[in-house]
Amino acid sequence: MAIIGKKVREITIKESDGSLGILPLKALGLKKEEYDFSGVAALRKLLSKERVRMLNIIKEQKPGSIYDLAKKLNRGFKSVFEDIQLLERFGLIELIAEKKNGRVRHKPILISDTLTIHLYL
Repeated sequence: MAIIGKKVREITIKESDGSLGILPLKALGLKKEEYDFSGVAALRKLLSKERVRMLNIIKEQKPGSIYDLAKKLNRGFKSVFEDIQLLERFGLIELIAEKKNGRVRHKPILISDTLTIHLYL
């Protein structure tokens, strides 16, 4: 049974050639080489404990900005911003620009509700 409104992000790992890709890349307007890695270790690095915690905070607490997210994580802004850029590049989150009091802030939101990993050995 399909759930309306749910989005699934798929990651495929092919150990035979050591590549990792997020599918469908065409829908994201990206080329496969933008997502090539050296295997499962790269996936573990992408989905580190801190980044998974970050995704959970974004989902559960819905921070209003990257700064707000950094405060909720009790981490420095710069390190959170770098993680946000990586997660955005891989299509796991999106930054929505919002104006508040004459300033633009970027609100992180999850793009998908589910992450599916396919491992082909």
